[in-house]
Amino acid sequence: MSVIAVLGAGKIGEALLSGLLHGGHAPGDLLFTERYEGRVRELEERYPGMRAATVEDAAKRADVLVVAVKPQDIEPVLAELAPLLGASSLVVSLCAGLPTALYERRLAEGVPVVRVMPNTPMLVGEAMSAMSAGRYATAEHLSTVRELLSHVGQVVEVPESQQDAVTALSGSGPAYFFYLVEAMIDAGILLGLPRALAGQLIIQSAVGAAKMLAEGKDHPVLLREAVTSPAGTTINAIRELEKHGVRAALLDAIEAARDRSEELGRAHED
Repeated sequence: MSVIAVLGAGKIGEALLSGLLHGGHAPGDLLFTERYEGRVRELEERYPGMRAATVEDAAKRADVLVVAVKPQDIEPVLAELAPLLGASSLVVSLCAGLPTALYERRLAEGVPVVRVMPNTPMLVGEAMSAMSAGRYATAEHLSTVRELLSHVGQVVEVPESQQDAVTALSGSGPAYFFYLVEAMIDAGILLGLPRALAGQLIIQSAVGAAKMLAEGKDHPVLLREAVTSPAGTTINAIRELEKHGVRAALLDAIEAARDRSEELGRAHED
């Protein structure tokens, strides 16, 4: 079984490691890098047998290196990796906005890179991840990445030209739902419901609605229309949402997220 190193064991990095362990990977085949000693101790205690490593040690020992650092921290990581990696390694980037071309410029020629945009539901095994092959990545490399990510949710393959849009839609997408749920809980409080009850009502409604979308064959418009009776409560609420431009605001918000993803990539252009 391949040795996998996660460079940057934050929430997403840890979620991937946890998913791999639950998927049958041996703790001894998993490495992670982390700059804070307290965090190292925390993870080694939580996952017995899994050990921290330096970037150099990870590069020498691992077959697959998953880069899960913040985009602004990528340059020193690539500088460390550059003299250590060859075509036999596989680099998987989870860094928002960073194109495979950046890795290919900084690393030795022939190093395969796969760009992935996951999202935070990876923490509960329900991630939506989109992957794109770099110049040197083969179908076999993509198959390896698909197998890794399948332990923490669903995986799709997209052209890299669509990755900034994916980042805006599904990468940032959970935050939009959390924002909406937060606002609806506040509305429940405004209407006189206790916070805990308002939260329970809305969260379960969100879970149920998501399940209907995931398991059914009906378009979201048809599902909404099924709740919207003539002259009823729902149509009055929908009218207010349209009056306040909620649909247009969402379109603008997702477009702004796409633009920021593109900016993150351009920040590292030579």
